[in-house]
Amino acid sequence: MTDGIVRVGIVGAGDNTRVRHIPGLRAAGGVEIVSVCNRTRESSERVAGQFEIPTVYDNWMELVEAGDTDAICIGTWPYMHAPVTLAALENDKHVLCEARMAMNAAEARAMLAAARRKPNLVAQIVPSPFTFKVDATIQDLIAEGYLGDILAIDLRVAQREFVDRESPLHWRQDRDLSGYNIMTMGIWYEALMRWVGPATRVMAMTRVSTPVRKDEVGNLRSVQVPDHVDVLCDMACGAQAHMRFSTVTGLARGSEVWLHGSEGTLRLEGPPSLALYGGRRGDADLQEIPAPADKQGGWRVEEEFVNAIRGTERVRFTSLEDGVHYMEFTEAVTRSAQSGAAVSLPL
Repeated sequence: MTDGIVRVGIVGAGDNTRVRHIPGLRAAGGVEIVSVCNRTRESSERVAGQFEIPTVYDNWMELVEAGDTDAICIGTWPYMHAPVTLAALENDKHVLCEARMAMNAAEARAMLAAARRKPNLVAQIVPSPFTFKVDATIQDLIAEGYLGDILAIDLRVAQREFVDRESPLHWRQDRDLSGYNIMTMGIWYEALMRWVGPATRVMAMTRVSTPVRKDEVGNLRSVQVPDHVDVLCDMACGAQAHMRFSTVTGLARGSEVWLHGSEGTLRLEGPPSLALYGGRRGDADLQEIPAPADKQGGWRVEEEFVNAIRGTERVRFTSLEDGVHYMEFTEAVTRSAQSGAAVSLPL
């Protein structure tokens, strides 16, 4: 850092980077966005003009190796997350990496090992924000014994649209770009880990409803990333979990999570809007449980990253250790679906 200013280079300037990370970094104070490298020179210059970023690089490695940055914000698709992270750490740069940590568990573990070799550097994965508002409330209720022993978990994440067989191949459907990441599965698993801890065994079935799609230039491509997944898990907390993720369940009710215990039940409805309900033994029905204002979390990822660089805060959302956990889970789902056998965690 120069005179306390954190100088940041941007590798990959997608929607989330433009909407959240660049404004969030600047709002943290004492931060300069000094360089950018996007997929093409044209798109890099467009982003540079929009945000008044002084330097455009044609090659991401040149940006990472340049002496004009202290930290790298990675907003690429997952296939670039590990290479850019490893290069940034090797060049003594702090790293803020977009969610969907890596292509697979091996890449995630390599990122974690590289970060541990550079303990003076901050390495952070952009967290799952879906449940920030209620995370602390759910954690408190579980810690206070509201549920008793946690027995069963039912998580369903569904879009209400019917399958669109004519839409072009999206990067999230392209295994060459997204790896073992499936829909929002890893993101929701990360949220679930905050409440009850990780899974210890996974068994999964998956389905691809449209096995061939056209890519952005019109070529037919095989689709290997599922759009409907059912997962059964043994959880470290002792519960059995059933998780369903789907983008083909037209007119479904949406997303909800049920936590069933020996003494109580919690139900989370949403997003986009979140509502938490609960009931205990002897109650006739569930009642809404408001999250106290002082317990409601919010988006402060970039602020946390900058504060961690300055040594005034530690990274909580999300550590690379937690990222490895959810990448191992996503890979275990694919391995189980391919083999028809249960897969134990950690891998």
